[in-house]
Amino acid sequence: MADAITKTLRAGLPDRYLTPDDIATLFSVPLETVYAWRKKRTGPPGFRIGKHVRYDPAKVRAWTESLTEHSAA
Repeated sequence: MADAITKTLRAGLPDRYLTPDDIATLFSVPLETVYAWRKKRTGPPGFRIGKHVRYDPAKVRAWTESLTEHSAA
């Protein structure tokens, strides 16, 4: 799966909506962590399409930038 993500990278993130597996791979965390972030509303904002959770790459980037800004302060 990581190879698929790497091949589609553009400006740091794939040019498509991301899955929870993609998020886990991108941040090198267990899939369970991604689901815990969603449940606690502490991770990148996701949305549902039917029973599937997806993440907008732009919002994932914004979430990551907010973490780095918060860490620098």
